[in-house]
Amino acid sequence: MAELRADVIVLGAGMVGVGAALHLQKRGRDVVLVDRHDAAGEETSYGNTGIIECASVFPYMFPRDFGELLRYALNRAPQVRYRVADLPIFLPWLARYYFASSAEGALHSALAEMPLIRQSLIEHEALIAEAGVPELLRKTGWIKLYRSKATFAKAVRDTERAKQYGVTNEVLDAKGIAAREPNLSGDFAGAVYSPAPGSVADPGGLAKAYAALFGRRSGRFFVGDARTLEQSGGRWRVAISEGSVTAREVVVAMGPWSDQVFGPLGYSIPLQVKRGYHLHLKPGGNAVLNHPVLDSDLGYCLAPMNRGIRLTTGVEFAHRDAPASPVQVERAVPRARNLFPLGDPVEAKPWKGARPCLPDMLPVIGKAPRHPGLWFDFGHQHHGLTLGPVSGRLLAEMMTGETPFADAKPFAVERFG
Repeated sequence: MAELRADVIVLGAGMVGVGAALHLQKRGRDVVLVDRHDAAGEETSYGNTGIIECASVFPYMFPRDFGELLRYALNRAPQVRYRVADLPIFLPWLARYYFASSAEGALHSALAEMPLIRQSLIEHEALIAEAGVPELLRKTGWIKLYRSKATFAKAVRDTERAKQYGVTNEVLDAKGIAAREPNLSGDFAGAVYSPAPGSVADPGGLAKAYAALFGRRSGRFFVGDARTLEQSGGRWRVAISEGSVTAREVVVAMGPWSDQVFGPLGYSIPLQVKRGYHLHLKPGGNAVLNHPVLDSDLGYCLAPMNRGIRLTTGVEFAHRDAPASPVQVERAVPRARNLFPLGDPVEAKPWKGARPCLPDMLPVIGKAPRHPGLWFDFGHQHHGLTLGPVSGRLLAEMMTGETPFADAKPFAVERFG
């Protein structure tokens, strides 16, 4: 069978991998994109709320409030659920997550990621224009609803804190909520409206549009098995449907499956997953949802999508490949119906995905220390859609010898020893 040659192989055709491939291609590299699926955006990049969160100052760190921790421990919080059978797998990682979430650690992660967050929507807008799909981007911002006075008061404090970093949000009372979303029902202590973020009407479709742009610019896309990756004679080889492809450099951008490559190569990187679910439902009657809306205290989000209203859940701690257990969706649907008029589900069953996470809630972006030509770009936690293109730019600048637009040291794999 044929052996093809390229400058760079990118393993993984989700938003992160496609973003890296496009930015490397722009810098003159001959890039081959390899995925186990025959289309881009079929996994984690498909199932999310579709928010390009360019105003998210603080990452999702481990909570420190005792009452909140107790509800999580007792599996009574709608935001988080865990599978008891998988708890021994997660406990060591959760301990690292907890210690990385100190006030000092959280601030370090926030400041490290902030240049990428601020540039994220700009990078998407450029690629959306080049891909010719402006209809997929909605610049409406999004709304976080709070039912209790305590959670709303905390949100207001966080809003004031975010102002120190140039992020302006609007605090809404009941009248303000109704003005922006007249079809919502419920008793709310208040809400926070973030005007800056964009939202995507079809996240998987956007990844496919970017992959199509990559193809129009002479990029090559193949179905292949990243687990066959091997290094020989100063080049990297991976098996694809047409035979094999070799390149001087390879990028691991496989999200929650990245361990299938870095593990056999001898790297011990604390990658775990936060699983999540979504279900599309038809809007009831003539009801319209104008923004993605997070029902914060009840742990789910509603987002207007091309396929209907997408209900997304919070976090499930379980083994990446364990069978689906969509309890959070089943509990959220009746609550969501009380919030917004919803009709029948569009799919027969909920979709399950996995968010790739590292304990400090920062991705790994950069060079592998022990293998020349091996690069990492994974672990983007809750912000894979947001950060895919901008982290691809940062990686491409590093790989091609440009001066990176942001400090890449906080993302180095060496931080884990």
